[in-house]
Amino acid sequence: MQAQSVQQFIDDQPYSSLQKRVLALCFLVVAIDGFDTSSIGFIAPALRAGWNLSATQLAPLFGIGLFGLMAGALLLGPVADRYGRKPVLVLSVAFFGGTSLLSAFAHDMPALLALRFLTGLGLGGAMPTAITLTSEYCPQRRRASLVTLMFCGFTIGSAVGGAVAGQLLPTVGWRGILVIGGVLPLVLAPVLVATLPESLRWLVLRGRDGGAIAERIAGTVPPPLRVDAVALPGSPVTQLFRPGLVGGTLLLWVTFFMSLLIIYLLSSWLPTILNGAGHGLAQASFISAASPVGGTLGAILLGRWMDRFRPHRVLALAYLVAALCIAAIGAATTNVPLLVLAVFGVGFGISGAQIGANALAAAFYPTTSRATGVSWALAVGRTGSVLGSMVGGALLAAQLSNESIFLMLAVPAVLAALALLAMGRLEAPAGAAPTLNVHTTKESTPS
Repeated sequence: MQAQSVQQFIDDQPYSSLQKRVLALCFLVVAIDGFDTSSIGFIAPALRAGWNLSATQLAPLFGIGLFGLMAGALLLGPVADRYGRKPVLVLSVAFFGGTSLLSAFAHDMPALLALRFLTGLGLGGAMPTAITLTSEYCPQRRRASLVTLMFCGFTIGSAVGGAVAGQLLPTVGWRGILVIGGVLPLVLAPVLVATLPESLRWLVLRGRDGGAIAERIAGTVPPPLRVDAVALPGSPVTQLFRPGLVGGTLLLWVTFFMSLLIIYLLSSWLPTILNGAGHGLAQASFISAASPVGGTLGAILLGRWMDRFRPHRVLALAYLVAALCIAAIGAATTNVPLLVLAVFGVGFGISGAQIGANALAAAFYPTTSRATGVSWALAVGRTGSVLGSMVGGALLAAQLSNESIFLMLAVPAVLAALALLAMGRLEAPAGAAPTLNVHTTKESTPS
Protein backbone atom coordinates (compact mmCIF):
# COMPACT_ATOMS: atom_id res chain seq x y z
CA MET A 1 0.00 0.00 0.00
CA GLN A 2 1.35 3.43 -0.94
CA ALA A 3 2.25 5.69 1.97
CA GLN A 4 0.08 8.75 2.52
CA SER A 5 1.24 12.08 3.95
CA VAL A 6 0.11 12.77 7.50
CA GLN A 7 -1.53 16.04 6.46
CA GLN A 8 -3.46 14.40 3.63
CA PHE A 9 -4.54 11.63 6.00
CA ILE A 10 -5.85 14.19 8.53
CA ASP A 11 -7.54 16.20 5.77
CA ASP A 12 -9.36 13.09 4.49
CA GLN A 13 -10.91 12.21 7.86
CA PRO A 14 -13.82 13.77 9.74
CA TYR A 15 -12.70 15.85 12.71
CA SER A 16 -12.45 13.06 15.26
CA SER A 17 -13.05 12.93 18.99
CA LEU A 18 -9.30 12.54 19.57
CA GLN A 19 -8.61 15.78 17.69
CA LYS A 20 -11.34 17.54 19.65
CA ARG A 21 -9.73 16.28 22.84
CA VAL A 22 -6.36 17.76 21.81
CA LEU A 23 -8.03 21.11 21.16
CA ALA A 24 -9.93 21.03 24.46
CA LEU A 25 -6.88 20.11 26.56
CA CYS A 26 -4.72 22.77 24.91
CA PHE A 27 -7.58 25.24 25.45
CA LEU A 28 -7.41 24.45 29.18
CA VAL A 29 -3.63 24.93 29.21
CA VAL A 30 -3.78 28.44 27.73
CA ALA A 31 -6.85 29.27 29.86
CA ILE A 32 -4.82 28.58 33.01
CA ASP A 33 -2.07 30.75 31.52
CA GLY A 34 -4.62 33.55 31.10
CA PHE A 35 -5.84 33.03 34.67
CA ASP A 36 -2.32 33.43 36.00
CA THR A 37 -1.62 36.51 33.86
CA SER A 38 -4.72 38.41 34.98
CA SER A 39 -4.85 37.31 38.61
CA ILE A 40 -1.36 38.59 39.39
CA GLY A 41 -2.53 42.08 38.50
CA PHE A 42 -5.53 41.80 40.81
CA ILE A 43 -3.52 40.57 43.79
CA ALA A 44 -0.91 43.33 43.44
CA PRO A 45 -2.80 45.93 45.56
CA ALA A 46 -3.36 43.40 48.36
CA LEU A 47 0.28 42.34 48.22
CA ARG A 48 1.39 45.95 48.31
CA ALA A 49 -0.75 46.67 51.36
CA GLY A 50 0.19 43.43 53.13
CA TRP A 51 3.94 43.92 52.72
CA ASN A 52 3.86 47.73 52.87
CA LEU A 53 5.51 48.10 49.45
CA SER A 54 5.91 51.21 47.35
CA ALA A 55 4.87 51.23 43.71
CA THR A 56 8.55 51.14 42.73
CA GLN A 57 9.15 48.04 44.85
CA LEU A 58 6.09 46.33 43.38
CA ALA A 59 6.85 47.09 39.71
CA PRO A 60 9.42 44.28 39.17
CA LEU A 61 6.73 41.70 40.00
CA PHE A 62 5.13 42.31 36.59
CA GLY A 63 8.31 42.48 34.52
CA ILE A 64 9.98 39.40 36.00
CA GLY A 65 7.18 37.14 34.79
CA LEU A 66 7.56 38.47 31.24
CA PHE A 67 11.29 37.77 31.32
CA GLY A 68 10.51 34.24 32.49
CA LEU A 69 8.09 33.80 29.60
CA MET A 70 10.77 34.90 27.14
CA ALA A 71 13.37 32.55 28.61
CA GLY A 72 10.93 29.62 28.70
CA ALA A 73 9.96 30.10 25.06
CA LEU A 74 13.57 30.37 23.91
CA LEU A 75 14.69 27.30 25.86
CA LEU A 76 11.78 24.89 25.55
CA GLY A 77 10.73 25.38 21.92
CA PRO A 78 13.81 23.55 20.58
CA VAL A 79 13.32 20.85 23.24
CA ALA A 80 9.77 20.22 21.97
CA ASP A 81 11.08 19.82 18.42
CA ARG A 82 13.75 17.36 19.54
CA TYR A 83 11.99 15.31 22.23
CA GLY A 84 8.29 15.71 21.44
CA ARG A 85 5.40 18.07 22.09
CA LYS A 86 3.66 16.09 24.83
CA PRO A 87 6.51 15.75 27.36
CA VAL A 88 7.38 19.45 27.10
CA LEU A 89 3.73 20.47 27.51
CA VAL A 90 3.15 18.17 30.49
CA LEU A 91 6.38 19.16 32.26
CA SER A 92 5.78 22.87 31.59
CA VAL A 93 2.27 22.71 33.06
CA ALA A 94 3.43 20.75 36.12
CA PHE A 95 6.40 23.09 36.60
CA PHE A 96 4.47 26.36 36.50
CA GLY A 97 1.80 24.81 38.71
CA GLY A 98 4.38 23.85 41.32
CA THR A 99 6.16 27.22 41.28
CA SER A 100 2.87 29.13 41.44
CA LEU A 101 1.87 27.06 44.46
CA LEU A 102 5.23 27.74 46.11
CA SER A 103 4.76 31.46 45.40
CA ALA A 104 1.83 31.46 47.81
CA PHE A 105 4.25 30.70 50.63
CA ALA A 106 6.89 33.31 49.79
CA HIS A 107 7.70 35.57 52.72
CA ASP A 108 9.62 38.38 51.03
CA MET A 109 9.84 40.07 47.64
CA PRO A 110 13.13 38.46 46.45
CA ALA A 111 11.68 34.97 46.99
CA LEU A 112 8.43 35.91 45.28
CA LEU A 113 10.29 37.43 42.31
CA ALA A 114 12.40 34.30 41.88
CA LEU A 115 9.32 32.07 41.94
CA ARG A 116 7.43 34.33 39.51
CA PHE A 117 10.37 34.08 37.10
CA LEU A 118 10.29 30.28 37.37
CA THR A 119 6.52 30.32 36.84
CA GLY A 120 7.14 32.34 33.69
CA LEU A 121 9.59 29.71 32.46
CA GLY A 122 6.88 27.06 32.60
CA LEU A 123 4.26 29.30 31.03
CA GLY A 124 6.72 30.25 28.28
CA GLY A 125 7.11 26.60 27.34
CA ALA A 126 3.46 25.64 27.62
CA MET A 127 1.80 28.25 25.40
CA PRO A 128 3.76 27.77 22.13
CA THR A 129 3.76 24.00 22.55
CA ALA A 130 -0.03 24.03 22.90
CA ILE A 131 -0.28 26.11 19.71
CA THR A 132 2.04 23.72 17.87
CA LEU A 133 0.27 20.54 18.98
CA THR A 134 -3.17 21.91 18.14
CA SER A 135 -1.98 23.02 14.70
CA GLU A 136 -0.52 19.60 13.92
CA TYR A 137 -3.84 17.87 14.53
CA CYS A 138 -5.90 20.32 12.43
CA PRO A 139 -7.13 19.69 8.89
CA GLN A 140 -5.62 22.28 6.59
CA ARG A 141 -8.98 23.73 5.58
CA ARG A 142 -9.82 24.61 9.21
CA ARG A 143 -6.39 25.13 10.74
CA ALA A 144 -6.54 28.87 11.42
CA SER A 145 -10.08 28.82 12.81
CA LEU A 146 -9.35 25.90 15.14
CA VAL A 147 -6.03 27.26 16.42
CA THR A 148 -7.54 30.68 17.08
CA LEU A 149 -10.53 29.04 18.79
CA MET A 150 -8.16 27.12 21.05
CA PHE A 151 -6.24 30.28 21.90
CA CYS A 152 -9.43 32.05 22.95
CA GLY A 153 -8.91 30.05 26.12
CA PHE A 154 -6.36 32.70 27.09
CA THR A 155 -8.85 35.58 27.00
CA ILE A 156 -11.51 33.48 28.72
CA GLY A 157 -9.02 32.43 31.38
CA SER A 158 -8.03 36.08 31.85
CA ALA A 159 -11.67 37.06 32.37
CA VAL A 160 -12.24 34.19 34.80
CA GLY A 161 -9.02 35.02 36.64
CA GLY A 162 -10.10 38.61 37.13
CA ALA A 163 -13.57 37.61 38.28
CA VAL A 164 -12.30 34.92 40.67
CA ALA A 165 -9.66 37.19 42.13
CA GLY A 166 -12.14 40.01 42.59
CA GLN A 167 -14.62 37.76 44.39
CA LEU A 168 -12.28 35.62 46.49
CA LEU A 169 -9.49 38.05 47.34
CA PRO A 170 -11.28 39.48 50.40
CA THR A 171 -11.82 35.92 51.69
CA VAL A 172 -8.65 33.96 50.82
CA GLY A 173 -6.17 36.80 50.36
CA TRP A 174 -3.48 37.05 47.69
CA ARG A 175 -1.88 33.79 48.84
CA GLY A 176 -5.13 31.93 48.28
CA ILE A 177 -5.35 33.21 44.68
CA LEU A 178 -1.82 31.92 44.01
CA VAL A 179 -2.78 28.55 45.53
CA ILE A 180 -5.68 28.31 43.08
CA GLY A 181 -3.35 29.24 40.23
CA GLY A 182 -0.99 26.45 41.30
CA VAL A 183 -3.51 23.71 42.02
CA LEU A 184 -5.32 24.02 38.67
CA PRO A 185 -2.29 23.12 36.49
CA LEU A 186 -1.17 20.43 38.95
CA VAL A 187 -4.59 18.79 38.56
CA LEU A 188 -4.44 19.17 34.77
CA ALA A 189 -0.93 17.70 34.37
CA PRO A 190 -1.87 14.04 35.15
CA VAL A 191 -4.92 14.41 32.89
CA LEU A 192 -2.57 15.42 30.09
CA VAL A 193 -0.34 12.41 30.81
CA ALA A 194 -3.27 10.03 30.61
CA THR A 195 -5.27 11.46 27.71
CA LEU A 196 -3.17 13.75 25.50
CA PRO A 197 -1.60 12.08 22.43
CA GLU A 198 1.80 12.96 21.04
CA SER A 199 1.86 14.77 17.71
CA LEU A 200 1.23 12.25 14.93
CA ARG A 201 3.44 14.28 12.58
CA TRP A 202 6.30 14.29 15.07
CA LEU A 203 6.00 10.53 15.65
CA VAL A 204 6.06 9.72 11.94
CA LEU A 205 8.93 12.14 11.32
CA ARG A 206 10.96 10.47 14.07
CA GLY A 207 10.20 6.97 12.81
CA ARG A 208 8.02 6.14 15.82
CA ASP A 209 4.85 4.08 15.65
CA GLY A 210 1.87 6.39 15.22
CA GLY A 211 -0.47 3.68 13.94
CA ALA A 212 -2.59 3.52 17.08
CA ILE A 213 -3.21 7.28 17.04
CA ALA A 214 -3.97 7.26 13.31
CA GLU A 215 -6.42 4.38 13.80
CA ARG A 216 -8.24 6.35 16.51
CA ILE A 217 -8.57 9.28 14.11
CA ALA A 218 -9.78 7.22 11.15
CA GLY A 219 -11.72 4.54 13.06
CA THR A 220 -10.06 1.90 10.90
CA VAL A 221 -6.61 0.57 10.05
CA PRO A 222 -4.75 3.52 8.47
CA PRO A 223 -2.43 3.36 5.47
CA PRO A 224 1.34 3.73 5.97
CA LEU A 225 2.07 7.36 6.77
CA ARG A 226 4.90 9.68 5.78
CA VAL A 227 5.83 13.30 6.43
CA ASP A 228 6.50 15.35 3.30
CA ALA A 229 9.28 17.48 4.68
CA VAL A 230 12.72 18.36 3.47
CA ALA A 231 15.33 17.36 6.05
CA LEU A 232 16.96 20.69 6.87
CA PRO A 233 20.47 20.59 8.34
CA GLY A 234 21.29 21.95 11.77
CA SER A 235 19.39 22.34 15.01
CA PRO A 236 15.77 23.57 15.14
CA VAL A 237 17.10 27.05 15.97
CA THR A 238 19.51 27.27 13.03
CA GLN A 239 16.78 26.00 10.70
CA LEU A 240 14.82 29.21 11.35
CA PHE A 241 17.54 31.09 9.49
CA ARG A 242 17.95 28.74 6.53
CA PRO A 243 17.25 30.08 3.02
CA GLY A 244 13.51 29.98 2.42
CA LEU A 245 12.70 30.40 6.12
CA VAL A 246 14.83 33.33 7.29
CA GLY A 247 12.76 36.02 5.57
CA GLY A 248 9.49 34.77 7.02
CA THR A 249 11.11 34.32 10.43
CA LEU A 250 12.26 37.94 10.60
CA LEU A 251 8.93 39.31 9.33
CA LEU A 252 7.02 37.22 11.87
CA TRP A 253 9.28 38.61 14.58
CA VAL A 254 8.50 42.17 13.49
CA THR A 255 4.78 41.37 13.59
CA PHE A 256 4.87 39.75 17.03
CA PHE A 257 7.07 42.52 18.49
CA MET A 258 4.84 45.34 17.26
CA SER A 259 1.62 43.56 18.18
CA LEU A 260 2.56 42.70 21.75
CA LEU A 261 4.07 46.16 22.29
CA ILE A 262 0.65 47.69 21.58
CA ILE A 263 -1.28 45.08 23.60
CA TYR A 264 0.80 45.48 26.76
CA LEU A 265 1.10 49.26 26.51
CA LEU A 266 -2.67 49.64 26.30
CA SER A 267 -3.45 47.01 28.93
CA SER A 268 -0.99 48.68 31.33
CA TRP A 269 -1.73 52.36 30.70
CA LEU A 270 -5.10 52.84 28.98
CA PRO A 271 -7.12 53.06 32.25
CA THR A 272 -4.63 55.60 33.59
CA ILE A 273 -4.80 57.69 30.40
CA LEU A 274 -8.60 57.61 30.42
CA ASN A 275 -8.68 58.53 34.10
CA GLY A 276 -6.41 61.47 33.37
CA ALA A 277 -8.82 62.57 30.61
CA GLY A 278 -11.61 62.94 33.17
CA HIS A 279 -13.20 59.48 33.28
CA GLY A 280 -13.76 57.88 36.69
CA LEU A 281 -11.93 54.66 37.48
CA ALA A 282 -15.09 52.57 37.07
CA GLN A 283 -15.85 54.13 33.69
CA ALA A 284 -12.21 53.79 32.57
CA SER A 285 -12.29 50.09 33.48
CA PHE A 286 -15.57 49.63 31.59
CA ILE A 287 -14.13 51.25 28.45
CA SER A 288 -10.91 49.22 28.70
CA ALA A 289 -12.88 45.99 29.04
CA ALA A 290 -14.10 46.41 25.45
CA SER A 291 -10.63 45.39 24.25
CA PRO A 292 -10.61 41.72 25.42
CA VAL A 293 -14.19 41.34 24.19
CA GLY A 294 -13.10 42.59 20.78
CA GLY A 295 -10.03 40.35 20.89
CA THR A 296 -12.08 37.20 21.48
CA LEU A 297 -14.53 37.98 18.69
CA GLY A 298 -11.69 39.06 16.43
CA ALA A 299 -9.79 35.81 16.95
CA ILE A 300 -12.82 33.70 16.02
CA LEU A 301 -13.78 35.70 12.92
CA LEU A 302 -10.25 36.36 11.68
CA GLY A 303 -9.43 32.66 12.02
CA ARG A 304 -12.38 31.79 9.79
CA TRP A 305 -11.45 34.46 7.25
CA MET A 306 -7.83 33.24 7.22
CA ASP A 307 -9.08 29.81 6.18
CA ARG A 308 -11.16 31.30 3.35
CA PHE A 309 -8.92 34.08 2.03
CA ARG A 310 -5.23 34.93 1.89
CA PRO A 311 -4.27 34.89 5.59
CA HIS A 312 -1.51 37.50 5.34
CA ARG A 313 -3.89 40.00 3.77
CA VAL A 314 -6.62 39.25 6.32
CA LEU A 315 -4.28 39.95 9.23
CA ALA A 316 -2.67 42.98 7.56
CA LEU A 317 -6.10 44.52 7.00
CA ALA A 318 -6.98 43.86 10.66
CA TYR A 319 -3.85 45.70 11.82
CA LEU A 320 -4.58 48.66 9.51
CA VAL A 321 -8.15 48.96 10.80
CA ALA A 322 -6.79 48.75 14.34
CA ALA A 323 -4.35 51.58 13.58
CA LEU A 324 -7.30 53.80 12.68
CA CYS A 325 -9.08 52.77 15.88
CA ILE A 326 -5.97 53.59 17.95
CA ALA A 327 -5.85 57.07 16.43
CA ALA A 328 -9.58 57.44 17.13
CA ILE A 329 -9.01 56.82 20.86
CA GLY A 330 -6.78 59.89 21.01
CA ALA A 331 -9.29 62.00 19.14
CA ALA A 332 -12.31 60.98 21.24
CA THR A 333 -11.07 60.72 24.82
CA THR A 334 -14.26 62.41 26.14
CA ASN A 335 -16.82 60.64 23.91
CA VAL A 336 -17.65 57.43 25.78
CA PRO A 337 -19.63 55.59 23.04
CA LEU A 338 -16.95 56.32 20.45
CA LEU A 339 -14.23 55.33 22.91
CA VAL A 340 -15.89 51.98 23.59
CA LEU A 341 -16.21 51.33 19.86
CA ALA A 342 -12.60 52.36 19.18
CA VAL A 343 -11.20 50.25 22.04
CA PHE A 344 -13.30 47.31 20.85
CA GLY A 345 -11.83 47.81 17.36
CA VAL A 346 -8.30 47.83 18.75
CA GLY A 347 -8.96 44.56 20.58
CA PHE A 348 -10.52 43.05 17.45
CA GLY A 349 -7.68 44.12 15.18
CA ILE A 350 -4.62 43.83 17.44
CA SER A 351 -5.38 41.06 19.95
CA GLY A 352 -7.47 39.11 17.41
CA ALA A 353 -4.75 39.41 14.75
CA GLN A 354 -2.05 38.41 17.24
CA ILE A 355 -3.92 35.19 17.93
CA GLY A 356 -4.22 34.70 14.17
CA ALA A 357 -0.47 35.31 13.83
CA ASN A 358 0.10 32.39 16.22
CA ALA A 359 -1.72 30.15 13.75
CA LEU A 360 0.21 31.68 10.86
CA ALA A 361 3.54 30.94 12.55
CA ALA A 362 2.56 27.35 13.30
CA ALA A 363 1.60 26.86 9.64
CA PHE A 364 4.74 28.51 8.26
CA TYR A 365 7.39 26.23 9.78
CA PRO A 366 8.09 22.58 8.91
CA THR A 367 7.59 19.87 11.51
CA THR A 368 11.30 19.76 12.38
CA SER A 369 11.33 23.35 13.68
CA ARG A 370 7.65 24.24 14.20
CA ALA A 371 7.69 24.44 18.01
CA THR A 372 10.94 26.42 17.91
CA GLY A 373 9.56 28.83 15.32
CA VAL A 374 6.40 29.54 17.30
CA SER A 375 8.29 29.76 20.60
CA TRP A 376 10.96 32.14 19.36
CA ALA A 377 8.39 34.40 17.67
CA LEU A 378 6.53 34.64 20.97
CA ALA A 379 9.79 35.28 22.82
CA VAL A 380 10.65 38.18 20.50
CA GLY A 381 7.10 39.43 20.98
CA ARG A 382 7.64 39.41 24.74
CA THR A 383 10.46 41.91 24.31
CA GLY A 384 7.84 44.14 22.72
CA SER A 385 5.56 43.60 25.70
CA VAL A 386 8.30 44.65 28.13
CA LEU A 387 9.09 47.71 26.03
CA GLY A 388 5.40 48.58 25.75
CA SER A 389 4.97 48.49 29.52
CA MET A 390 7.87 50.93 29.92
CA VAL A 391 7.15 53.20 26.94
CA GLY A 392 3.66 54.02 28.20
CA GLY A 393 5.07 55.53 31.37
CA ALA A 394 7.68 57.49 29.42
CA LEU A 395 5.05 58.93 27.07
CA LEU A 396 2.92 60.07 30.01
CA ALA A 397 5.96 61.54 31.76
CA ALA A 398 6.72 63.54 28.60
CA GLN A 399 3.30 65.21 29.03
CA LEU A 400 2.32 64.67 25.41
CA SER A 401 -1.28 65.16 24.37
CA ASN A 402 -3.49 62.10 24.11
CA GLU A 403 -3.81 62.71 20.36
CA SER A 404 -0.02 62.59 19.96
CA ILE A 405 0.36 59.48 22.13
CA PHE A 406 -2.21 57.46 20.20
CA LEU A 407 -1.01 58.64 16.79
CA MET A 408 2.46 57.39 17.74
CA LEU A 409 0.98 54.12 18.95
CA ALA A 410 -0.75 53.60 15.60
CA VAL A 411 2.65 53.38 13.87
CA PRO A 412 3.57 49.89 15.21
CA ALA A 413 0.21 48.57 13.96
CA VAL A 414 0.99 49.86 10.47
CA LEU A 415 4.47 48.29 10.62
CA ALA A 416 2.94 44.93 11.61
CA ALA A 417 0.60 45.15 8.61
CA LEU A 418 3.48 45.93 6.25
CA ALA A 419 5.52 43.01 7.62
CA LEU A 420 2.64 40.61 6.99
CA LEU A 421 2.11 41.89 3.45
CA ALA A 422 5.83 41.42 2.76
CA MET A 423 5.72 37.90 4.21
CA GLY A 424 2.79 37.03 1.97
CA ARG A 425 4.94 37.80 -1.06
CA LEU A 426 7.64 35.33 -0.06
CA GLU A 427 7.71 32.00 -1.82
CA ALA A 428 6.84 29.03 0.40
CA PRO A 429 9.86 27.08 1.68
CA ALA A 430 9.92 23.45 0.67
CA GLY A 431 8.24 21.20 3.19
CA ALA A 432 6.63 24.03 5.13
CA ALA A 433 3.09 25.34 5.13
CA PRO A 434 3.36 29.09 4.66
CA THR A 435 -0.32 29.58 3.95
CA LEU A 436 -3.48 28.18 5.41
CA ASN A 437 -5.74 27.75 2.43
CA VAL A 438 -5.89 27.05 -1.30
CA HIS A 439 -5.01 30.63 -2.26
CA THR A 440 -1.29 29.89 -2.38
CA THR A 441 1.43 31.04 -4.70
CA LYS A 442 3.02 27.61 -4.55
CA GLU A 443 1.22 24.33 -4.22
CA SER A 444 2.50 22.30 -1.27
CA THR A 445 1.20 19.90 1.29
CA PRO A 446 1.96 20.92 4.85
CA SER A 447 3.91 18.39 6.81
